[in-house]
Amino acid sequence: MDIKERMTMEDGNYLYCIIGTDEARNFGTIGIGGRGDIVSTIGYEGVSCVASRSPVADYAVSRENLLTHQKVIEEVMKDHTVLPVRFSTIAKSPEDIRGLLRKRHTEFIGLLKDMDNKIELGLKAVWKDMGTVFRDIAERHDEIKRLKERIGSGPKGKTYLDSITLGKMVESALQGKKEAAAELILFGLRDISFDIRVNKLHGDSMILNAAFLVDRVNAKEFDVRVQNLDRKKNGDMALRYVGPVPPFNFVNIAVEWN
Repeated sequence: MDIKERMTMEDGNYLYCIIGTDEARNFGTIGIGGRGDIVSTIGYEGVSCVASRSPVADYAVSRENLLTHQKVIEEVMKDHTVLPVRFSTIAKSPEDIRGLLRKRHTEFIGLLKDMDNKIELGLKAVWKDMGTVFRDIAERHDEIKRLKERIGSGPKGKTYLDSITLGKMVESALQGKKEAAAELILFGLRDISFDIRVNKLHGDSMILNAAFLVDRVNAKEFDVRVQNLDRKKNGDMALRYVGPVPPFNFVNIAVEWN
């Protein structure tokens, strides 16, 4: 059964991103859903939506689906500035998509201009050994050190409140240590970034989880600075650097169909 035979009246169009051309383009049979649907453009006056045929249904937020969504956009961004569309956005028809492009034409043109020739780079920083980090906190904060000693020498069952206080003090000190370490990293990258998004941290060991919007001409300089940061971290920190990736942290087109 070929692709056309598998299409049904319930099929719609899955949206991946907006690009700044209305020329017809075929990106291959890489559409979401594993059916081999063709990813192509649906255009209107200088802008297009990159889309593929798809059932009109919500897609599960699974690793496979999210990766397919991202990989399609990464393929498109090899040749175009992209405005990512929110995951699992589906139009009932090409006419609905053209209506969207017509209604938000000025907005999309402006965003495409803002994002022209820019890429997203991601950087995460984590401490390798939390035992060393906590020992350093204890050594550098006299009040924490004294409270630990009092708990260690006090009678069992009598130090419960002190233990709660100690936990809060260590948590506060750890947060301060994270913020200071993160700011040192950001300071070295801020001047060559158009924008920065600092995202939620996960776990005690994560120091920084950030996305940087960078002009393509500055990508090599950004790489060099990350490498220099990596050399200066004295073995206590691991840097995880990814990109270029679609600018999900800076543009995420949400669509409400009327």
